[in-house]
Order: sequence, then C-alpha cells, then structure tokens
Amino acid sequence: MIRHLPASSTALPNPDRRFQRFGAVQYLNTKPLVHGLAAGIDLVFDLPSRLADRLTAGHLDVALIPVVELFRHPEHRLVSDACIGCRGAVMSVKLLFRVAPQRVASLALDEGSRTSAVLAQVLLAERFGVRPRVESLPIGSPASETPADAVLLIGDRALADATAGGSFQEVWDLGDQWCRWTGLPFVFAAWAARAGVAVERFAGRLEAARDSGLANLAAIAAAEAAPHGLTVPQCLSYLRDNLHYHLGVREQEALRAFRTLAGGLGLVPVASGSPASLSCSR
Repeated sequence: MIRHLPASSTALPNPDRRFQRFGAVQYLNTKPLVHGLAAGIDLVFDLPSRLADRLTAGHLDVALIPVVELFRHPEHRLVSDACIGCRGAVMSVKLLFRVAPQRVASLALDEGSRTSAVLAQVLLAERFGVRPRVESLPIGSPASETPADAVLLIGDRALADATAGGSFQEVWDLGDQWCRWTGLPFVFAAWAARAGVAVERFAGRLEAARDSGLANLAAIAAAEAAPHGLTVPQCLSYLRDNLHYHLGVREQEALRAFRTLAGGLGLVPVASGSPASLSCSR
C-alpha cells in the first residue's frame, strides 16, 4: 500500500495493524531504496523533515529520516545499512550565494531539510567563521523569492535550474564541499525505527529493496526522468554516479565527524561516547 501525504497532513491513521507503517522521502533519490518495498506494508511518502517528526510522534514505525534526527533522538534505532549518501558531488543539495561565503549574514533553509540545513551551517562556520541568521524557505517558494544572502535547496527542486532569476554569484554542491574538505563520504538519510518497534526482521527487507533498486537503475531512470524534467541519461547518471546507498565503515566515520562538528556549534546535542543509534540494530 503506497500513499502520498498532502502537504497539510499531520497524522497517519493506520486502522489495519497488519501493515507496518513505513515512511520514505518523496524525492527522486529515494526510488532505488523503495523498489518493490510496498507489498505488505503501509508506505507513505513525505518530506524528510516531516517524516522525522512523524516517527518521533509515533505515527510511523520505520522511516527514512535525516541523520541529524538520530543525533537528536537517541531512542531511535538505525535499522539497516541502506541509506542515502554520497562520495562526492550529490547534485541535489545546493547552497546558492548572493554574496561571498565569508560575508553571509542570512541563510534561507529549505523547509524539507534537516541534515543539509545543519551541514550548510557547519561548512560556513568551520570554513569561514560565519554564523548567519536562519530563516525557512517554504516548499513551493523559489530561491528568488527570499532576499537571504544564501539559500539552501534540496531534493528535486535542487536538481532543477535553481539559480534562475535569483542573481546568485556562486553555487556549492554540499556533498562535494564536505567530501573535499574532510576526505570522508557523507550520509544524508538512513532508515530508523522508533522506540519499542521490533526491527530485526526489517533490515534484510530494506537491504533487499535497495539491492533490487540498484540492479534496476536503468528501468527506474526510464520511468522517473520525464516527471523530474531530466533526460534518461541524466537521471541514470544522477542515481548511479552521484548517490551512494550503502552505510559502511567510512560512512559511520563520517557520521561521527559530522556529529562532533555540529555538536560543537550547538546544532545537535553533544555526543557522549559512540551512540548506539548510529550502529545498525542487528
């Protein structure tokens, strides 16, 4: 069962408890992770930020959430090694500048973002010593509608011509910026379960869905290219070359480094030891 939630939806009623309640990100980058996943579960699609809130509220059992929510909610448990990450340019997370990075005083953050919002602030603070005032850029509003010095866009709208009409002088791909600066990969989102959910049986299924998706990237690209304003070769290249879907040893190292930096800036709770929430629950 697949559902796309309306933007105003705040609750996920689940009258049929035979179905586990799963939430996945609605963007193109998630398609390989959910290939053939819907059978036997109640699968809904929404923005990353809203999925995180609904998991915390208990409206979902398992969700693909921004990794910063694992830092903020140690009661959540990482379910599998299927994730959304990158090992270089990611294409779908962009920071647009109207002024030089060292002069940024205001930052508009994509309403759908949590991890990328923190990543943008970490890079600006650690590399240029700036802590801009932040504001929200609502879903549906183009970057040109905010006068902020820098604008963060994620997901499908970052894949579009994000600079159109905005007088931007510089564009960062945040995946590329992080990887070049740290020498580490980056992880944007991972499957997590709320407290009290028995997760042992989910890991294999989520990883099998990921593996099936990666084996069928050409078919996914053929189906998804036109709805996302891409050619099939562009879509295939994005899914195959810009995204990484395995949470390995280096990715866990990157998560720890990111948490340390974000915690030092007060953007997430300061880590104490190696949190269990960052280890797979098997």
